[in-house]
Amino acid sequence: MEVYADVTNSPKELVLILDFGSQYAQLIARRVRENNVYCEIVPYSITPEDIGKLKPKGIILSGGPASAYTKNAPRCHEAIFSMDAPILGICYGMQLGCQMLGARVTSASGGEFGRTKCVIKNLPASGGLLESIPESITVWMSHGDQITKLPDNFHSLACTENCPYAIVKHKDKEFYGVQFHPEVTHTPMGSKILHNFLYKICGCAGDWRMSSYIEDSIRDIRKQVGDARVVCGLSGGVDSTVVATLIFKAVGSQLSCIFVDTGLLRLNEAEDVAKIFKENFKPVPDADSRIDFHLVDAKERFLKKLKGVTDPERKRKIIGHEFIAVFKEEARRISDARFLAQGTLYPDVIESIAAHGGPTASIKSHHNVGGLPEELGFELIEPLRNLFKDEVRKIGVELGLPEEIIWRHPFPGPGLAIRIIGEVTEERLQILKLADEIVQEEINNAGLYRAIGQAFAVLLPLGTVGVMGDERTYENVIALRAVETVDYMTADWVHLPYEVLGAISNRIINEVKGVNRVVYDISSKPPSTIEWE
Repeated sequence: MEVYADVTNSPKELVLILDFGSQYAQLIARRVRENNVYCEIVPYSITPEDIGKLKPKGIILSGGPASAYTKNAPRCHEAIFSMDAPILGICYGMQLGCQMLGARVTSASGGEFGRTKCVIKNLPASGGLLESIPESITVWMSHGDQITKLPDNFHSLACTENCPYAIVKHKDKEFYGVQFHPEVTHTPMGSKILHNFLYKICGCAGDWRMSSYIEDSIRDIRKQVGDARVVCGLSGGVDSTVVATLIFKAVGSQLSCIFVDTGLLRLNEAEDVAKIFKENFKPVPDADSRIDFHLVDAKERFLKKLKGVTDPERKRKIIGHEFIAVFKEEARRISDARFLAQGTLYPDVIESIAAHGGPTASIKSHHNVGGLPEELGFELIEPLRNLFKDEVRKIGVELGLPEEIIWRHPFPGPGLAIRIIGEVTEERLQILKLADEIVQEEINNAGLYRAIGQAFAVLLPLGTVGVMGDERTYENVIALRAVETVDYMTADWVHLPYEVLGAISNRIINEVKGVNRVVYDISSKPPSTIEWE
C-alpha cells in the first residue's frame, strides 16, 4: 500500500485524510490531532480495500487546486462513499464528493476568496456537524468553482452571499461538505466544526496521547531491534535527541550515538552537546552503562572540501557526501551495528510526496534524511516520522529532557555553510558564529526565545563603508532573520521590538570584529522555507 507514512502501526483510532494537492492538508492533520484523534495523510488514489484494512473512524477529503469537472481532475474511488466511515469534504473535497453523488460543479463568477460571512439555515439537518455553531459565522473561502445544482438527496445547511451551498449533507449517506476551510485560524469556529465531525459524527473517543505514543514506540523498537546494535546520528537538536532517548529506553546499551563536528556548527555546539549527553543519559534498567557517545572532530575535512565553493546547492551536496563518508568511517568502528536511527519528522515525509501521491526519490538534499540508509546499508528506524515538531517537543517533556534541548531552535543540516553567502572560510565562520551567538543571547534576554520558531544571523557577500570612531571602515554586513512557526511547515517573519533589534545590532558591531552593519530581513518566504538558502 503506497501511503505517506506507515499507517499500519497506527493507534486503534484513526482518521484518514485523502490529499488532493491542498496547501492546507498538513493543517487539517494538525487540527485533527489537536483534538486528540490520530490521523494520517494518504494519497487520494488509496483503494477502498486498503482503507478497509485500516478501519478508519472517519475520512476527510482535502482541498486542492484542480477543478472537479475537468477531464484529468484527481478523483477518489467512488466505492469510498458506500463505506461505513463518515466523510467530510473540504473545498475541492466537497465539490468532488458532491459531484460524484450527483451535484453539478461549475466555475464561480469571480470566485470567492478571504473572510466571508456564512449563514446557517438548516441546523437540525446537520447531523451534529453544526452543534453549538452560531447562526452566522466568519469563514475563510478560497475557491474559483462551486456547486451550482444540488440533488434532492442533499440538505443545504448554509450559504454565503456568493455561494448558495456553503455547507451540505447527504440525506442517506454519511457525507458532509464545507466549501470553506475549517482548518485555518481565519475560520474561528472551524475547530469546533472539525471537533463535531470527529466526536459527534465519527464517534471518536479521543485517546491519542503522547504518553501512549512513547509506550508504543518503545515496544515497537524492542520488537524491531531484538538484540542487535543501533547507531543514531545526532545533531544536538530535539528530534535526534528524542530518538536517542526512546531507543536508549528501549534497548539500553545496544545504542551508539555519533555526533559529527563539521566545524559548521554554532559556537561551542559540539562541546555543549557532549556535556548534555554525558550529564543527562543515565543508565536504564536494561543497560549496563551510560549511553555510548562518539564525538568525531572533522572540522578540517569539511573546510578543505568547501574551499572556493560559493554555490549553495553545491555546498549542500559536498557537505552531505562528506558527512556520509565521516559517519561511515565511525560507524564501521562500532561492531555489529545493524540499524540506523534518525529524526525524520512528518513534514519531511509529506514534503517527499508528489502533489498527487507517491514518494519522491529523496526527502532532502543534505545528509539528515534520505541518503544515509542506502549509503551505509543499515536498516532504518524512524520513530518520529508520523509526528510534527511540536508533538516531538511534547514527547521531550514527557521524557524529562532538558529544556535547552526541547526548545532549541532547529538548525539546518549543512550548518552555517548555507548562512554564509559565498565562500566558507575559517575567518568567515568565526564572524558568523560570534554574531549568531549574540542573536541567541539577546532573543533569550528579551524572553522571546520560545515564542520564535527560529532566529539566526547570515553573513552576506558584500562590504559597506562605515565610520567607527575616527576611522573609515569597509567591513561585512550581517543579516538577521526571525520567523514564527509552530509546525515548521509554514512561517512568517517576527515583529521583533526595536529595542531587541537595537541591542543585537549594537553588540554585533561592537563585539564582532569585521562587521559594521546589521540589517533585519522581513521578506516573506514560501511555506517550509525556514532555512536561508
